[in-house]
This record gives sequence, C-alpha cells and structure tokens, in this order.
Amino acid sequence: MSLLTLLGIAVGLAMDAFAVAIGIGLTADSVSLRKTLRLAWHFGLFQALMPIAGWLAGHSLAQWIGDVDHWIAFGLLTVIGGRMIYEALHGDAEARTERDPTRGASLVVLSVATSIDALAVGLSLALLGVDIWYPAAVIGVVAFAFTAAGIHLGRRFGALLGRRMEIVGGVILIAIGVQILIEHLS
Repeated sequence: MSLLTLLGIAVGLAMDAFAVAIGIGLTADSVSLRKTLRLAWHFGLFQALMPIAGWLAGHSLAQWIGDVDHWIAFGLLTVIGGRMIYEALHGDAEARTERDPTRGASLVVLSVATSIDALAVGLSLALLGVDIWYPAAVIGVVAFAFTAAGIHLGRRFGALLGRRMEIVGGVILIAIGVQILIEHLS
C-alpha cells in the first residue's frame, strides 16, 4: 500500500473526528491545551486501535459489524447531539458550563462513534494481507491532528457567534450520524 493511498484512507477516516471536534469547539466556553490534547489523544487512539481490532477479528466479524456499524455510529452521535440540543434549550447555564464532552463517558462514546468505520478498514486490510501496524499509526496520527485543528476551528466560530452554537454543535453531530447512515444504506 502506497503512502498516498494510506494518507487518503487516514484523512477519510479523520473527517468524522474533525467534524465532531468542530462541534465540540463550537459549544466550549474555552479550549485549553489540556482539553485539546485529551480529545485529540482519545480520537487518535481509538482511530488507531479500531483498525487493529478489525484486522485481528478477521473476515467472520466483517459481515456482522458491517451490517450494523452505521446504526451504532448514528445512534451514538444522535444521543450526544440530542442531549446537547436539549441542554441548550432547557438546561440551566451553570449545568451547561460544567458539562465537558472531552471528559468521561461522553468522550468514550464520541471516540467510539467516530472510529467505527476504522474497524471496517482494519477488516479490509486483513483481507488484503496488509500488515496493520504502520497504517494504524498513520491513521491515529492523522486523526489526532485533525481533531486538534477541528476543536480550535470550532471554538473560533463559537466565539464569534455566541452560546447558541451549542444547538448548532448538537445538530452537526446528528447530521454526521445521519450522513453515516445514508452512506451505508445507499
């Protein structure tokens, strides 16, 4: 596999992480180095580990996960996005500022949701007989970089447009889930 092909795959896989990071940046009161590194590290780590898991699982799991991966990603992103919208409309301001999607269960759920497609890539690479370690590292590093850039880009837009951006961030997450669902169903 050529480096150009591998980078194309890595960038394609990083797009969901990038878009989710923009959504998180839009809703954040602040984006510190710590938040950036925590989000980028987890998204990059999950993007690197999922192809390895897919590669190890082999062909038998490919048919099972391939039938439901889009539903899993759709469900996870819709729940997180819906919660963001609900809290923006009905939650108090203090509760919204205390919630940090770069921590806890939300971080894990978002990490899984943005890396489900990488599992299928790992399965594909196993079928092609490609060694997984180098591609997994490249995929993880690209996802890390795109996530770090996305959260800061989202924060810049959020600072310009105000706190209503939490609704926009939730809608973006739901839209990504719908897009994943449509791509896999058509």
